[in-house]
This record gives sequence, structure tokens and C-alpha cells, in this order.
Amino acid sequence: MTVGVARVVFRLHGNQSLKDKRSVVKSLVEKSRHRFNVSVAEVADQDLHQKATIGIAVIGSDGRVINSVLDRIMAFMESLGLAELVAQEIELIPLGE
Repeated sequence: MTVGVARVVFRLHGNQSLKDKRSVVKSLVEKSRHRFNVSVAEVADQDLHQKATIGIAVIGSDGRVINSVLDRIMAFMESLGLAELVAQEIELIPLGE
């Protein structure tokens, strides 16, 4: 079994409040959850209105497939055009044999 996690950092241009940010983050999270059936949540920078850090978790048996799924999720998030993707990081964690 392999667990894949990703951290994606977005810059939210033009947001003037946390309420504006919530709208963008909620859209990114919900659309990704619905389309890919994965765990997605805002994991840091909750008090900054122009930066969002989102975490993604996927579990499976093949690390290559998990890496591909995480890549597609991040590309999907960026393609929505809601925010500028400024950083991304993927880690695959093998568990057991």
C-alpha cells in the first residue's frame, strides 16, 4: 500500500477579505473532491487572504498511479483559473510490503 500526499500553494490575486478567499478555496476543494474522489482540505495559511495552501491525500497499491493522480489533480486545480499555482510538492509513502 502506498499513501500519496501533495501540498499545493496558490496565490489569490484580487482577494480583499477572508470571505473572498473562502469562496475560491471551497470551489477548488469541492470540485477536486467531486471529480477525483480524494481527500482535499485547506491545511495552512487560513489567516492570509491572498495565499491558500491545500493538501491532497490518495491511497492505493501502485505508487506510479498515485503520482499520476496527484499530478492530474494539481493540473485540474490550476486549469480552473481561480488562483495562481505558485508551489507544489508530492510525497509517496510506502507502507508495509
